[in-house]
Amino acid sequence: MFAKPTLNLKSGSISDKRKEIKAYFIDSFNTYESLFSCLANDDVFYMQPEKLRHPLIFYFGHTATFFINKLVLAKAINERINPEFEALFAIGVDEMSWDDLNEENYAWPTVSAVREYRKQVRTLVCDLIDTLNFAMPINWESAMWPVIMGIEHERIHLETSSVLIRQLPIAYVQPNDAWPSCQDMDIENTPNNALIEVARTEITGDKDWDSEIYGWDNEYGNVSESVASFRASKFLVSNGEFLAFVEHGGYNNASYWDSEGNQWREYTNAQHPAFWIKTDTSYRYRSMLSEHVLPLDWPVDVNYHEAKAFCNFKSEQLGKSIRLPTENEWFALRQQAGVTQSVYCDGFNIGLQKYASSEPVTRNQSGEFYDVVGNVWQWTETPIYPFEGFKVHPLYDDFTTPTFDNKHNLMKGGSWISTGNEATKDARYAFRRHFFQHAGFRYVESDVAIQVNDFDYESDTQISQYCEFHYGDEYYGVKNFAKASADFCIDVVREHNSSATGKALDLGCAVGRASFELAKYFAHVDGVDFSARFINTATQMQEAGEIRYHLIEEGELTSFRSRKLAALNLHETAAKVHFSQGDACNLKPQFTGYDLIFMGNLIDRVYSPRKVLADMAERLNAGGLLILASPFTWLEEYTEKSEWLGGYKDENGETLTSSQALEQVLGKEFKRIGSPNDIEFVIRETKRKFQHTLSEFNVFQKL
Repeated sequence: MFAKPTLNLKSGSISDKRKEIKAYFIDSFNTYESLFSCLANDDVFYMQPEKLRHPLIFYFGHTATFFINKLVLAKAINERINPEFEALFAIGVDEMSWDDLNEENYAWPTVSAVREYRKQVRTLVCDLIDTLNFAMPINWESAMWPVIMGIEHERIHLETSSVLIRQLPIAYVQPNDAWPSCQDMDIENTPNNALIEVARTEITGDKDWDSEIYGWDNEYGNVSESVASFRASKFLVSNGEFLAFVEHGGYNNASYWDSEGNQWREYTNAQHPAFWIKTDTSYRYRSMLSEHVLPLDWPVDVNYHEAKAFCNFKSEQLGKSIRLPTENEWFALRQQAGVTQSVYCDGFNIGLQKYASSEPVTRNQSGEFYDVVGNVWQWTETPIYPFEGFKVHPLYDDFTTPTFDNKHNLMKGGSWISTGNEATKDARYAFRRHFFQHAGFRYVESDVAIQVNDFDYESDTQISQYCEFHYGDEYYGVKNFAKASADFCIDVVREHNSSATGKALDLGCAVGRASFELAKYFAHVDGVDFSARFINTATQMQEAGEIRYHLIEEGELTSFRSRKLAALNLHETAAKVHFSQGDACNLKPQFTGYDLIFMGNLIDRVYSPRKVLADMAERLNAGGLLILASPFTWLEEYTEKSEWLGGYKDENGETLTSSQALEQVLGKEFKRIGSPNDIEFVIRETKRKFQHTLSEFNVFQKL
């Protein structure tokens, strides 16, 4: 198996680039499907190798639905292939605490149905590549960018899905000649690791927005540091070197582990690396598709906690300060080793160029070091953080921002199955510290104190504004809009359906204040928003009872804010709220059985208002209330004019307001309750700039 390297987005003609992109897409699609052909039978698709992740059938469908969902969002296509699949398989960031892993909410389709769906997606994307109007070079604004985004996204899941397959019992996989494992291994001798000096180095990073290589949001921007000299291990830590830690009782010695690592160790009762298998006398090793004697000269696969505990053990053994490198120290090491390729191709065990497994740590030399790139990812001490100039892509605003929480550490260098963007110089990927990837580590000796960026506060401008809008001060005597909205909804329910206290849906919940307010009356509230950044903030408030953020005062000057649920008297009922990421235009079927559905300032910000309203009746109980609040500021930036609900003259030249259009769209299944009501709100942008707006509330009752 050999995967094509990522594309150069600047070179070549439009005609040539179409061919390259199509070949790159087909290579990605085929490689991904080939990976799943390693499963022993279709029943295995429904197994859940890791309890914090979905069954494998989800990942088989997810990468295909990602193409459709992003292409719809980018308005490159107008129609979906299978709305049910494109909701069911949509949310792939399933390591987050807010992700819904309740299997009762999932009716997984047959494997054959997903295979057929993938064929349809393949045809659609190939046809789109052939016909899409785009110019060279390709950048963030290009019509072709979402296609390439989908390809690179699938290549990430090529790796993460292979990790899940590796966690299956061996009986559930089958050998495959397209996925060969290395046969070169030493089962008796451990490579003799050594520390090599890395001189003081000036490191800089300045990937610009017009780079010729595709990038995810966290790669762009500027970083520079004068990295002090340190010593780094010549080899990655091998199974043989790590075995000394295991045999020393390292997994049972709490002093080697930090508090988070000890919690993981005690919870899992781990006694050795996840891909080792204990026998009566020794250990065996689990590759993706085979088990064999433990290769002492292959790199060990561990999570961050295990790597850090080993370093503490090594410090004790050597009487020196041993730890994991920082991201910038790894950059310095790579620079000294002379690794300069923008796309890692030659001389490394990366991108499926050699094996579908690791190989000895003594094979791939760069300068004085080995495996600077490839074999396994290398954990660092650096929690992922944004470079100066960071901004999100509007088509994928939740790719990185949910990980800016000091709980996701960066890994560098890639592994044997890292392809596409993962196998590039600027790649930055981070995972929860307890998660497993094809990841190991090298250690460094240094007395330099580690500087960790503190991003416990929300610094994104839009999120910060919404945090203040929902939980902050009142301005110019205008009441808090989220609270006023919830109070309005509760008053209407009490008047027109007083026995309805069961479930409510806050659709377009943003950072969650109205959801918490509704929970004071309803037994259960679902808060759903398209933005994972909003949902992550709402969940942080729910779990920690507090959020912190910076507000712009003027220019680059900011002020710090801290808001607590308890101060708003919302802490006692917050547990009744469940937050989920979701597309209002294509909601999952489990969102049903409501006595109230509230849409606060949502309907004029979705790409298809009619689709949102089309199934509201099915999601409401008899007599249930649908309350829509909106200033009706229709903009083609969000909603194509053909989709607007009013705000124009109809075919007869008559004025059609949005309130009138709502009645037409909701039809015979609803009756209007009362006249529209206006509730004002103020959004603070800076110390001296505010938005003052009126939102019109329309109330409808299901017949």
